[in-house]
Amino acid sequence: MNFRLPQVDTSLPYRTKILPFLFFSLLAFSLSAQKEELNKYHALSARILGIDNESLNEDLTDLNTTFGLEIGYRYQFSKLFGVALPLKFGLLDVGENNNLNFISLDLLGHFYPAGTNVKVAPYFLAGIGATAEGVDNSNRQVPVGLGFNFQLGENSFLSIQGEARFNSDPDRDNIQVGVGYIYRLAKVDNDADGIINREDRCPDEAGPLSTGGCPDTDGDNIADSEDACPEVAGIFALRGCPDTDEDGIADAEDKCPDQAGTAEGEGCPDTDGDGVYDHKDDCPEEAGRSANGCPLPDRDADGTPDAEDDCPTKPGPVDKLGCPDTDGDGKHDNEDACPLQYAETEDGCPPADRDKDGTPNDEDRCPDEFGPPENKGCPEVEAEVERLLEFATQNVQFETGSARLKLESEAVLDDIAEIMRRYPAYSLIISGHTDNVGNDDNNQVLSENRARACKDYLVGQGISTARMSYVGYGETRPKRSNDTEAGRRLNRRVEFDLRLL
Repeated sequence: MNFRLPQVDTSLPYRTKILPFLFFSLLAFSLSAQKEELNKYHALSARILGIDNESLNEDLTDLNTTFGLEIGYRYQFSKLFGVALPLKFGLLDVGENNNLNFISLDLLGHFYPAGTNVKVAPYFLAGIGATAEGVDNSNRQVPVGLGFNFQLGENSFLSIQGEARFNSDPDRDNIQVGVGYIYRLAKVDNDADGIINREDRCPDEAGPLSTGGCPDTDGDNIADSEDACPEVAGIFALRGCPDTDEDGIADAEDKCPDQAGTAEGEGCPDTDGDGVYDHKDDCPEEAGRSANGCPLPDRDADGTPDAEDDCPTKPGPVDKLGCPDTDGDGKHDNEDACPLQYAETEDGCPPADRDKDGTPNDEDRCPDEFGPPENKGCPEVEAEVERLLEFATQNVQFETGSARLKLESEAVLDDIAEIMRRYPAYSLIISGHTDNVGNDDNNQVLSENRARACKDYLVGQGISTARMSYVGYGETRPKRSNDTEAGRRLNRRVEFDLRLL
């Protein structure tokens, strides 16, 4: 390929001369005006191009969009301006010669109105370029356009750019749109403090990382610009000023700079805890209620001054007006009708409890019999009684297929009547059961009749019917398998369940 730099052509359209001149003049003015550069860096770029050969050429129609590849070098002079040298390869469709190879080299100026250190950086471009087509033709071009750089990482950018290229030869104007990648070769650290400019709060003044790159003369990790005492190390909470006693109050405002105190006490402590801070307390080691911090008269030394003490000669807690609470029931003695008996009642006396079992009469189901509170004040059923009730289950007998009690069953029921008299607060539930021999309905009726027969006998022994109930379950609740005679015998039973009323 014969690549020839173009000769000066006085016939070059006016637009191809004046636009680069104006752009580079503005660039030169900016560079001369900026004495301190904060954003200098080198970068490499690569881009894929789409080339429209028709839109800017009125005499050409039905041309194909072609493609190219661009690689380039960039140098950023300042926050706003940079230059680029893109080298392009690709194909052109110029009508008479489709898919014509070309190679071009441009010198471009970039203008970033928002700077480069933003997430999305738009820029304008203009410049001059030389293009070689095929093996024997070359021309000059003036590119102008607009682009956007999207920051992907610390030094990585996605770039989208569109440009119109005005050519010195006829029918060679074109539009190029490209998508590519830019990599910045070096970090920018103008003040050489190890923190790059875009992360440095003070890019022109060296400072440590702890203050974001800003100076910290006293080394207290607070930047001088935010430090009310930049020459003396202090703490952040006090805007960099010292706090000798570490009480959170700057020494200049602390009435007791060598003693830790509180803001309410102007930096002074309250040693005796009486609410009067030491610098105003005439008795700083002794708690007092007076305005000068000294104690008021308190004969019983219970912490309640005599003037406020309902029991000035007997020590008691402050929340009880200086009176004791001997029985600890929450009512101090001068209001407690029973000061030696614990009771959480209105008058401080325990409620009446005739049997002294700990359950008050009004809650005691058995007020004249000692019983635990969990049994409602009634005596618990003794184990011997439980055994007798279990014995009665299998030993209350009836005539076969009948609800008629056998004579020997009466002695067992007499024992149950005696139990009912012994435990007047209890009720009795009588339940009848049968085996599975015979008709289900008949068994149900038989179980009910047998349970009722037991109840009727006990009524005859003087037990109130109101304390007893009966139910029949028929053959629905067997205790053993009905497949054996022994099992059927156990299933034919009447159960007696003693419960509190």
